[in-house]
Amino acid sequence: MTTIESAPVRLRVDGLAKSYQTRNGLVPVIADLTFDVRAGEVCCIVGPSGIGKTTLLKCLTGLQGITAGSAAIDGVPIDGPPQEMALVFQEYTRSLMPWLTVEKNVRLPLKHLRLPAAEREERIGAALAAVGLSGAEAKFPWQLSGGMQQRVAIARAIAYRPEVLVMDEPFASVDAQTRFELEDLCLRIREQFGMTIVIVTHDIDEAVYLSDRVVVLGERPAKVTEIIDIDLGPRDQLTTRALPAFAELRTRIFELIRRAG
Repeated sequence: MTTIESAPVRLRVDGLAKSYQTRNGLVPVIADLTFDVRAGEVCCIVGPSGIGKTTLLKCLTGLQGITAGSAAIDGVPIDGPPQEMALVFQEYTRSLMPWLTVEKNVRLPLKHLRLPAAEREERIGAALAAVGLSGAEAKFPWQLSGGMQQRVAIARAIAYRPEVLVMDEPFASVDAQTRFELEDLCLRIREQFGMTIVIVTHDIDEAVYLSDRVVVLGERPAKVTEIIDIDLGPRDQLTTRALPAFAELRTRIFELIRRAG
């Protein structure tokens, strides 16, 4: 059986740098980031507020150009939004089309894939079932709770069947209980669909709970301060968070972020 440690590299970031042009010249935001994400891995990226995490995410998803260095999926450089990648935003209210039903929101990104009708319907049904929304196909987003709306956004992403699922603060806009449920949903999706998942988050506990590895950013412009392996076994919201190792990892990451901030 293939383990994360022996799995091939799916996403490679090598010397990535990003600067913005201003009236006063180039302003560097990210400097020389290098890390790998292996196939089937959940990798969380954390760091102080304003360090450049969202800018990094935009570079990884091809929404912004890279100033120097490179990012690649399976060895293919990212120079625009990759077909192998899907993105889940923090603000589900902005990413869902309120005039479309749940089913039509999930169907939306599949239109340009030219799938056989049977496969398209299977993907939609499997995605909605995976997020616990079977039976909600005819509802509109505004008829659902915030947590259910984010489930629709996640279903839309996994129906696309990307190799890499990138999530930007995906659970920040929901209550604590719903957040725990969505974290576990994220881990089930990884197991069910074999996806590689990269999450940008401010929540250290969430990063420890979800990750196989945590990439900690620091300094300005941003660099990789440390990459921390997380070996906590199968995750459970009660038992995992009560482990001494969980508290030790949380404290270690918090200290790194506080020092960097």
